Amino acid sequence: MPTIKGTIRRNDLEGGFWELVADDGERYQLEAPEKDLCQDGKRVEVEGNVQKSAFGIGMTGPYLQITSWKPA
Repeated sequence: MPTIKGTIRRNDLEGGFWELVADDGERYQLEAPEKDLCQDGKRVEVEGNVQKSAFGIGMTGPYLQITSWKPA
C-alpha cells in the first residue's frame, strides 16, 4: 500500500469530484473520501489502494481508495 503526499483539490468537471494532486504531479481521483478530508487545498499524507485499471468520469487519473490519512 503506497504512501502519497499531496494536496486535496476539488475538480468541478462533470458535476465535481475530489482528487489528490501528489507532490510528484500525479493525480488521483478519490473514491468515497471522508468528509473531513474534503477541503480544497488541504495538505495530506495518505495510504491507500491505487486502482490503475479503474477510471471515473473525471478521467484525471486512477482511483485512490484511502485507508488512512493525516495532515502533512
